[in-house]
Amino acid sequence: MCQLLGMNCNVPTDICFSFEGFCARGGKTDDHKDGWGIAFFEGLGCRVFLDDSPSSTSPVAALVRQYPIKSMNVIAHIRKATVGPVGLENCHPFKRELWGRYWVFAHNGDVPTLAADPTGIYRPVGQTDSERAFCLMLNGIRQRFPDRKPPIQDLYLALQEITAAIAAHGIFNYLLSDGEHFFAHCSTKLCYIVRQAPFAAAHLIDEDLTVDFQELTTPSDRVAIIATTSLTDNEQWTPIQPGELLVFEDGMPLLALD
Repeated sequence: MCQLLGMNCNVPTDICFSFEGFCARGGKTDDHKDGWGIAFFEGLGCRVFLDDSPSSTSPVAALVRQYPIKSMNVIAHIRKATVGPVGLENCHPFKRELWGRYWVFAHNGDVPTLAADPTGIYRPVGQTDSERAFCLMLNGIRQRFPDRKPPIQDLYLALQEITAAIAAHGIFNYLLSDGEHFFAHCSTKLCYIVRQAPFAAAHLIDEDLTVDFQELTTPSDRVAIIATTSLTDNEQWTPIQPGELLVFEDGMPLLALD
């Protein structure tokens, strides 16, 4: 299946280190060779890079790895095609507008029996069950809250309900963000780490690369990295439990939302 990578921070931060290891899994250290994508929220804007070639050899991915775009919310994905052919329209993450904000979504898993909603405002462009699920999620949220974003507790409960209905059709690990809040749902496999003071060095699993974050941060910085599997071999990653939906804000998971 595909793999996910996300970042949520309290200050604009680049994801170059994590993305370096993540890209290697797209055809070098793993077989997710059917496309990739990454989205960076920057204020109300959202910068998206997509390519249907393997991330490990993609010139576009090389550009992103070397270009320190700073963002507080990032979602990335490497694809192993199961539903829908290899093609740019089927590369995650997907982006849509809701309440005057961009929403970005990436999925790992399969929900093959999930039917599309032919009456909803949001329609898939490509052929993946992932994009179909994203459109169903946004249609469901918009039906409940048509005018504006509700308080985060209300949105969380609505997403829990919609997520459970979609997850009944298969495996539904996903990352979702509007640039303000960052949602991560685990169906089978997802984990995260929060890096904050005192910062230390981290070493990638997929590349022989080490970064000492103490040299690159201030004591008040806080960064949460979310991934399908841990990206480093000298840090303690926290597994997200199957069926659990987390909301991150300012580099930390929010507690007691339900």
